[in-house]
Amino acid sequence: MEKKKLFDFKTRTIVATGLGAALFTVMFMYLKVPTGIPETEIQTAYGVGGFFAALFGPIAGCLIQFIGHALSDSVQYGSVWWSWVIASGIAGLIVGLSYGKLRVEEGIFGKKDIIYFNVMQLIANAIAWIIVAPVLDIVIYSEPVNLVFTQGIVAAISNAISTGVIGTILLVLYSKTRSQKGSLTKESEE
Repeated sequence: MEKKKLFDFKTRTIVATGLGAALFTVMFMYLKVPTGIPETEIQTAYGVGGFFAALFGPIAGCLIQFIGHALSDSVQYGSVWWSWVIASGIAGLIVGLSYGKLRVEEGIFGKKDIIYFNVMQLIANAIAWIIVAPVLDIVIYSEPVNLVFTQGIVAAISNAISTGVIGTILLVLYSKTRSQKGSLTKESEE
């Protein structure tokens, strides 16, 4: 098997990035569940973002979530809340680092792959939402410390749930559509 290059950006990745960003934008705007914390919802879009990041790598993951979040903010609110848009991009980038070790395209996404993907997405969501977003909220917008860290913790948990559940389901289903290497030869030998 050819070793995957984490930061390779091919035509296929560009197309996936455009499609992923469009899908992320629509889902971010319309498919969310309120949490009770102001301006913080469970965003189903992060599950799709994690799916694309795992399939196409960190650049695609970063751009899909960054562009999708920025477009959604622009359309919904007329301006972009950059601290959270940057955090979205960072989360996508970190989840995309799992691309190098996952074998989804080879038709394999077993227990070890699921655990690895979910450990990566938990780390990504913790860094993006408990550190990056609150710190940038304070630095850029002078937001109150208690509010932004509460929002960040809720966002980390809800986005990790979304990415973990939806992303994992999509990756399992997608891997089942791929042929495992050597599967046809084994059948013909029997």
